Amino acid sequence: MIKLVVCNQRGGVGKTTTAMTLSRHLADQGLKTLLVDADPQGSIATILRLKPEYYLYDFLIRKFHLRDCVVASSPNLDILVGGRTTMDAETQLTSQVARERYFEILFPTYDQAYDAVIVDVAPSISLMQTCAMVYCQQLLVPVAMDMLSVSGATSVLETAATFSTLVRTAIRPVALLPTIVDRRVGLTDLMMQTVRSMSVRFGVPVLNPIRVDASVGKSQRSRQFLADFDRHSRAFEDYTQAFQELLVLLKDQVRAHVTAETAG
Repeated sequence: MIKLVVCNQRGGVGKTTTAMTLSRHLADQGLKTLLVDADPQGSIATILRLKPEYYLYDFLIRKFHLRDCVVASSPNLDILVGGRTTMDAETQLTSQVARERYFEILFPTYDQAYDAVIVDVAPSISLMQTCAMVYCQQLLVPVAMDMLSVSGATSVLETAATFSTLVRTAIRPVALLPTIVDRRVGLTDLMMQTVRSMSVRFGVPVLNPIRVDASVGKSQRSRQFLADFDRHSRAFEDYTQAFQELLVLLKDQVRAHVTAETAG
């Protein structure tokens, strides 16, 4: 089963676009996919004009059945919508024992219904992000071409290492994904070098870069997935290649894990 948190401590790096496009890619590959919006901004619902009867809050706090809280976006893609009430959920969970494991307690009940779970989180260290990290144990980190984005990505990698120790759960960054890449801008080459250095330092592969593309913004204004808006756009082509690389990495990690378990 694929479980990934898409995260960066800096906003404006294409995090939500990446989570949406990845979820749709997996669904189009025939994988039953759940996209969870754990960001209180609720951007996914805004972009797609989703108005569910129940939200992430109802699933976490009111313990509603997952099937009653998700919106079916396509035959293979369900979306668990977040919003303002997500902050209320986080406040209520703060007093819970083992609160970092709350997703790990609730979501596995429904794991058999899905082949993949993708979680979009807020661009900050929060309880929702911690819960998502502990449950998914794997991170995809988008990195835009500016120093604040690189700093936010570094914070994510360092935080993952810290949480792994504190909660005794192996949280692994799977890959770095360069986004909003414009080779015409002189700073881009420097930022790409910095991303590669970060890759070496943390031992995290770098995926195919996503070129800057007006189609991304246009698709959101049209309330559509990028896949529905323009499959021939630069960004969609780049995301497709990056996700193919990502799936290979995930398969290799699973193979390595199975080999290690067999040897043990």
